[in-house]
Order: sequence, then structure tokens, then C-alpha cells
Amino acid sequence: MNKGIATYAQENRGRALLLFLLFGLAIYQFINTGFSAFAMICMSPFLVLAVYAAFTWRMTAFWALFAINYTVMFFGKQQMLPHGIPTSMYNELLELLLIGIAIVDAREEPKFERTANLMLYALIAWCGYCTLEVLNDTCDLGINVGNWYSGARLMAFQLLYIFLVFSLYVSTPKILHQYLWVWALFSLFSVFWTWKQQKIGFTTPENIWMETVGRRTHIVNGITRYFSTFNDAANYGCNAAAAAVAFFVFSITTKIKRDRYFFLFTAFAIIWGMFASGTRTAIVCLFAGIMVYVVLSKSVKIAVPVILFAGFAYVFLAFTDIGQGNGQIRRMRSAFNKNDASANVRTINQAAIRKYIQDAPWGIGIGTNYDNVPANNKFRKLSTIPPDSEYVYIWVHAGRIGITTFIVTMLLMLGGACYITMFRLKSRSLMGIGAGFCCAFVAIQLGGYANQILMQFPNCLLFYGGLSIVYVLPFIEKDWIAWEEKRFAEQQERERLKLEKKKASRV
Repeated sequence: MNKGIATYAQENRGRALLLFLLFGLAIYQFINTGFSAFAMICMSPFLVLAVYAAFTWRMTAFWALFAINYTVMFFGKQQMLPHGIPTSMYNELLELLLIGIAIVDAREEPKFERTANLMLYALIAWCGYCTLEVLNDTCDLGINVGNWYSGARLMAFQLLYIFLVFSLYVSTPKILHQYLWVWALFSLFSVFWTWKQQKIGFTTPENIWMETVGRRTHIVNGITRYFSTFNDAANYGCNAAAAAVAFFVFSITTKIKRDRYFFLFTAFAIIWGMFASGTRTAIVCLFAGIMVYVVLSKSVKIAVPVILFAGFAYVFLAFTDIGQGNGQIRRMRSAFNKNDASANVRTINQAAIRKYIQDAPWGIGIGTNYDNVPANNKFRKLSTIPPDSEYVYIWVHAGRIGITTFIVTMLLMLGGACYITMFRLKSRSLMGIGAGFCCAFVAIQLGGYANQILMQFPNCLLFYGGLSIVYVLPFIEKDWIAWEEKRFAEQQERERLKLEKKKASRV
């Protein structure tokens, strides 16, 4: 075969060189301008190879999805991504590919039966409502399927994709354990990058962003708000609060010491990063997540110290001036100040939205924004008021009917996951994993109530995916118990050998 290729290259040097140059030009065009017809045709062999690789190494494709989801904003901020490609496309293509692979594999290894649960039905209801929104012509602009789909896939359809991918691929105790560790390692990288921004400084693209777009919101009263690997500090802070709660719960419920120490270290490291973000909502998210665990634990021994700690932290921040010299603590303390200026601006904006939205019970339409609503349109004002919140954004675009549907579906999903955690699981450590994901989901929802971060990278996949895992836990509990007992026995054996070695050294 090699001889044949060499012979062909020798006989067709000009053609081979031309093809190589065309392919190089396609790569250059893809990196600088994104997808074009020429670039797509020339790169189609790579797409075929990528699909083949995904079918061959399915879990590698899943981990690639996680890694891309977590880092796409980071690489975008560093200006390391090709231009002209929607950021959401990276996730969406991989999710659809993984779902397609699962459908092909369904005959040999059926897994779709585990997807028939309350979360699926709630997501179908929400996606169904958003599909009906294609007919929404409140602004008298006509039906624009393109604009509607670009908004609906981010607001609804991606949630369904995430649910299916996590339900189908997080299917064994080993994969679940690997997922927790991979999430922890990426979170620690974000903590490291926060430290790097503080102690070493911003990269050139980050510095340009800070001096232009981010200056108004990320340098407040002389305090720099660090955004780490995220698109902004609000996103980072809320994500950190939710992740910290999850890893704290994972750490105190596992039987394996290595996991306990690692997750506890991760939780405290993330909390440090959360304070560095200067996101005041994050502290509320953290407290809320902890309180949810108090309920889910069904344990007085856990509830009493946690409530005391949370109460002490609340009193420390809300009623004292201790640590006021520290800029980040001062910034967090302002979350409890009812007269805070920025919080009042949000209240004023929401009051203005409430006046206009009365005439738009279905909202102004998914995919309808200020750039396609004429200046003389009655609802132009609604499209220009900053929502400052994911819930307000849904309220504006899907109306009071839409936001009610969204809230009900989120409560149903969360309620089903909490029921599984409290009443269907027997393993304490697995209950801890379920509780951790539920607590994180509540925390990020509160973050979405105060900031427009719920559907942002990497939150959507992390926390809706985490809630999807809770619904899978009853299917893997039996294998989890056996797998954990094996690891626990190995831990006990290591400790026994270590103790014998220590005794022998004293003789």
C-alpha cells in the first residue's frame, strides 16, 4: 500500500502539491473566518474521521464534550477559537453525535428505558412550549423560524440533549466516579487560573477585555473581580458556589478517604475562588445549597452543625464589620445591603419590564432581540432593557405563561431528584452524590434568578447533567455498592499493612 502511495505521489507530484496547498488554504480559512463552503468541502474527510473516532471510542467523545463545554469560554477569551463559528455548535454537534451513537447501539445494549422519568417529561413539556413559541408574532415582525430556532435550542433543546447524553453515558459506578474527579480537576484548574490572574496578571486578550468591555463591571470601587476561565465574574462566582456545595457534600458522605480529602480540598479551594470573583449572589447560592442538604440528609447530627455554621457566616457578613478591610469580603457583604445601588437598578429595570409585558402574555418571542425589533415598535423597550437575570430573560421572551411553565418544570425535575435521593437510594455515599447534585442545581438556579448565567457555559451541561445523573442512580446502585465495598476493602488492607509496617519499625 505504501509503495502504491509513493508511486502515485511520484507520478502526480503537481496534483498532490496542489491538493496539499488547497487543504492548507482550507485550514487557514477555517481558523480565520470559520465555516465556508470551500472550507467545509476540503475538511469533510476530517469530519468523517471524527465521526468514525466517536463511534470507536464512545466514552472519549463524552469526555471531549465535558472538556469542550468547560473550556470553550476560556479559549474564546484567549482568542484561540476559529472565527465565525457559534460557540454553542461545539457542544451541540457532540451531543447529537453521542445521542445518534446511542440509538445505533440500542439493539445491542438498550439504555433508553432509564430515560423514561419525570425529568424527561418535564423537559418535553418545556421544549413543547418553546416549540409553540415559533408562532409568537407579538411584535408583528412575521414568523422567523431561523431566529426562533437559534433562541429555542439554547433555551430549551440543549437541556433535552444534555439529559439524554448523561442518562445514556453515565451508566456505571466507575464512569460516575471518574466524572466527579474530572469535574473536580477542571474546577481546580479554574481556581489555579484565578490565582494566576491575581498574582501573575492577565493575559493580553484578558487585559484588553478588562480595559474595554469588562471595566465597568469588573473593577468596582477599586476592587478587581476575577473571572478565571469563565466569560465573566458573575458566571464564575455562581458556578463556584454551586460546585463548592456539591463537592462538600460528596466529601462528607463518601467512605473512601482519598475521595473525601480530595473533594473537601476542592470545595475549599473553589470557595476561595468564589470570593475572588466578587459575585455577591454567590454567597446566597452557597447558603441555599447548604440548607437544601440539611433537608436531604435527614440527619440531626448533620443539620445542627451546618445550621450553626451557616448562621454564624450570615451574622458575620450581615451584622458585623469584621474583615471590612478586605475588598472581596466587603464586596460579598454588600449582598445583604438592601440599599445597594446595583441591586436597585435591577429592581427598577424589572418594574419597567412588568409594565410592558402585561400586553405580551406570550412574551416578545424567542429569538426576538433589539437588533430585529424596529425603533417605532411598541415592544422595542422590552428588547433593550437589560434583563440581568436568566429568569427575567425567559419572562421577557416567553411571557408570564412561559416563565410559569419554566418554573413548574424546574420544580418537578428537582422534586423528582430529591425524592430519589431521600427515599429510593440505600447507599449513603450514593445518597450523598444525589444530594450534592440537587444542592448544586438549587444553587445555580438561584444564580440564574439574579444573573443571566443559567444557560451559559459551562453551567447548563454541568448542573442539568448532574440532575440527570440523579435519575440514573437507582439503576446503578447495586453495582455501586459492590464496587465501593471492593474499594473500601482495599483501603482497609492498605491501612492494615501500613500499621504493621509502623509496628515493625518500632521493634
